[in-house]
Amino acid sequence: MRPNVIFVFADQWRAQATGYAGDPNVKTPHLDRLAAESVNFTNAIAGCPVCSPYRASFLTGRFPLTHGVFVNDVYLKPSSMSIAEAFAAAGYDTAYIGKWHVDGHGRSNYIPPERRLGFEYWKALECTHDYNHSAYYSFDSDEARFWDGYDAIVQTEDARKYIISHDRTKPFFLVLSWGPPHAPYHTAPPEYRALYDPSALVLRENVPPECERKAREDLAGYYAHCSALDACIGRLLETIRKNDLEKNTILVFTSDHGDMLGSQGEWKKQRPWDESIRVPFLLHWPNLEHRDLDAVIDAPDIMPTLLGLCGIPVPDTVEGIDFSGYIRGDTDPSEGAACIMCVHPFGQWNRIQHQGREYRGLRTKRYTYVRALEGPWLLYDNEKDPFQRDNLIHTPEHASLAEELDKQLQKILEKRCDSFLPGMEYIRKWGYTVDEYETVPYTD
Repeated sequence: MRPNVIFVFADQWRAQATGYAGDPNVKTPHLDRLAAESVNFTNAIAGCPVCSPYRASFLTGRFPLTHGVFVNDVYLKPSSMSIAEAFAAAGYDTAYIGKWHVDGHGRSNYIPPERRLGFEYWKALECTHDYNHSAYYSFDSDEARFWDGYDAIVQTEDARKYIISHDRTKPFFLVLSWGPPHAPYHTAPPEYRALYDPSALVLRENVPPECERKAREDLAGYYAHCSALDACIGRLLETIRKNDLEKNTILVFTSDHGDMLGSQGEWKKQRPWDESIRVPFLLHWPNLEHRDLDAVIDAPDIMPTLLGLCGIPVPDTVEGIDFSGYIRGDTDPSEGAACIMCVHPFGQWNRIQHQGREYRGLRTKRYTYVRALEGPWLLYDNEKDPFQRDNLIHTPEHASLAEELDKQLQKILEKRCDSFLPGMEYIRKWGYTVDEYETVPYTD
């Protein structure tokens, strides 16, 4: 029988915020043990680092300018086979628990079955960050219910029940989508908040002095959420092992994007720096040898890779790369780089209030190169400068490197038919309505 797949992802968990990745503050013992037994993609990124675009790419295997979800709170129209539909066609049961955020019909509104992209078992809500009073809709009922307590813990318990009670004669594809550690940062259960003293935290070297106080306060709560979710991972692993499912279950842990948290003097996501674009990505399956892999994997690559590992044909509509052979020991099928982008700055990084800007760029195994509409913007050697403190874009000795990376970027953009236009051009093309800050408004 084909393996079960459990895909677990958090909202806004940056790659740097785990013990196994070297964070000196955060306590993630279960993830640290899992990393020691998993395939660890050390250069996993969110190419369009914000919630809805990542989720739409995960669900379809397509790029943001193809599926049209390049901002939050818009509707992902069913125009191709989704990841759930592909697994269902191969005989899998499908389940989704937690945050959805690609429906675009109001963050608190009921999502009917025809807009769930093939997921059968359903306990989800479009979006909320009220983690201790968190609503959801169950199956075909349009009556809002509420998780009893901190939602990630109770959602994890629901996932455990699904795993335990599932018919062993069929494989399942289960997605567990957590809201934390996204802000608000100080709403994790008290026992996890008690683990972190803001004054004792070691900040990243790229947090400027004027941001230190806020960064410490935010990080203390952020880490508390991370530790709460780490305990949830421990419960899931215990369930898989106690029910003799480990050998035939692929477990993925990742996130939809990161969080700047004061690095570079910036906050939240959308930005092109590593704290925003890099995410954790662990893939555990006892059939695979534990190792670190440095290929740059992005959200559209997840669908073809999971289908490939399970021996399921990849739909022709998928644009991402199938890394399943690479995971098994073959060569890297990519060109060693992935495109990063902000198609249309909005929300907490809108152009009008917060100096947001459109960009296209490359994240390679070593370099970050970014071009704005005005021209080349950023160039970092991440090997020599892991905190991205030295922008090399205007240094004469790096001019040939910048030119080479720009040509590589342009080749990718041409392949994607991406003309790199101002963001409002795409807003008009897709018919989205925005407010005075060029942000798609959402309703509860």
